[in-house]
Amino acid sequence: MRHARQHAQQHAQTRTHERRRSLAHEAARLMAEGGIRDYHQAKLKAAQRLGIFDDASLPRNREIEDALREYQRLFQRDNIVELHTRREAALKALEFFAAFEPRLVGPVLDGTADARTAVALHLHSDDPEAVHRHLDQNRIPAESRSRRIRLDRERSDDFPVWLFSAEGLPFDLTVLPHDVLRQAPLSGIDEKPMRRASAAQLRQLLADEEIAGYEGGSGER
Repeated sequence: MRHARQHAQQHAQTRTHERRRSLAHEAARLMAEGGIRDYHQAKLKAAQRLGIFDDASLPRNREIEDALREYQRLFQRDNIVELHTRREAALKALEFFAAFEPRLVGPVLDGTADARTAVALHLHSDDPEAVHRHLDQNRIPAESRSRRIRLDRERSDDFPVWLFSAEGLPFDLTVLPHDVLRQAPLSGIDEKPMRRASAAQLRQLLADEEIAGYEGGSGER
């Protein structure tokens, strides 16, 4: 009797795992092909399409992100070029905004960027207008917005955002207080501190990419 119950539990766990995997891959496909950028929206739409509605089968956002990266690698090879182009543009932007101790965040850093993705940077200044003045001085027209950011488990606030285009690519700048440099804000994906990269770290990432590409190319010949 106990053996049968354990077998039933294992079967249920396997089934739930398979459903989570199916939902993660369907949500990733919807994000890659349909342009959905919100993980929660993609998850719910995938569940509706597959007819899976139990909470235990819903994948975590990080599982969807991993599935999205895999989907792009297999079916959207052009994204490799889009990602590299945006990372190079991000490096120029990090150097341009060096006075604000900028950090690259988001899909361009984590590797899930596509042709629709903006280069997202966090700039740091205790004077919220300083970034706007810098843009004005360099004759860069930008659109003003605001965005709610969770600084930690207890604190969240609205911060200035500036949107502009350069060399045909969209840029998204969030201006945060200088003390936020000490600890990254929480990610909307998994509520853990965001992954961030300085200019030096991005330069190293690009160098590593180039080496990996060279070695991969050598192996194919």
